[in-house]
Amino acid sequence: MNLTLRIWRQRNAQERGSLVSYEAKDISPDMSFLEMLDVVNERLIAKGEEPVAFDHDCREGICGMCSLVINGLAHGGRRATTTCQLHMRHFKDGDVITVEPWRSRAFPVVRDLVVDRTAFDRVIHAGGFVSSNAGGAPDANALPVPRDDAEKAMDAAACIGCGACVASCPNGSAMLFVAAKVSHLAHLPQGHPERAQRVLGMVHQMDLEGFGNCTNHTECEAVCPKEVSISHIAKMNREFIRASVLEA
Repeated sequence: MNLTLRIWRQRNAQERGSLVSYEAKDISPDMSFLEMLDVVNERLIAKGEEPVAFDHDCREGICGMCSLVINGLAHGGRRATTTCQLHMRHFKDGDVITVEPWRSRAFPVVRDLVVDRTAFDRVIHAGGFVSSNAGGAPDANALPVPRDDAEKAMDAAACIGCGACVASCPNGSAMLFVAAKVSHLAHLPQGHPERAQRVLGMVHQMDLEGFGNCTNHTECEAVCPKEVSISHIAKMNREFIRASVLEA
């Protein structure tokens, strides 16, 4: 495959960036998108040019680091697929592919396609801890959890914190990410002692970071590589109202 890549190049958050065109020739359709970028970078280095900076780690669809907007869609827009699991066979020979970083005020560009997502870390930190008694691990059945609650908690826990929800939302909202973290523990008995402080703290920090609010566009659910449901946003809203009343 021979492709033309229009890649966002930006030295840092202070300088202006622009799209730069590169030729990606003789690309195997069995390569992942990141492997294709590796080949492009190897050729740039061989020519003495600066390689394209992009985030990656596990390359197994687990870590959420591969944050790229491909042809206007987070992770390339294929259902339940991270960028590292997106293969070149989904493109056609001769295609022009535009590659950009996440676009959000809360995710400033570090370099090229790399953005600073530590805002998510601060939101998680604001959620605090989960109380647990010291000592040996309890038996598996010591805290029975209704099946429906367990399933919902596991669905929420699938969130890998990649930020695709923020990048795809016209408001730059992080509601799906925060809701997944709140809903996960709100459905489990282990998360109940701090449930009020958790949701109030995380929502407050989310607002401080500059994320937008949710207006039910549902793009976040559409691009989420782990298919986290927006029903968790409704759960978080209920938790927030409940906590606000208790704190009043």
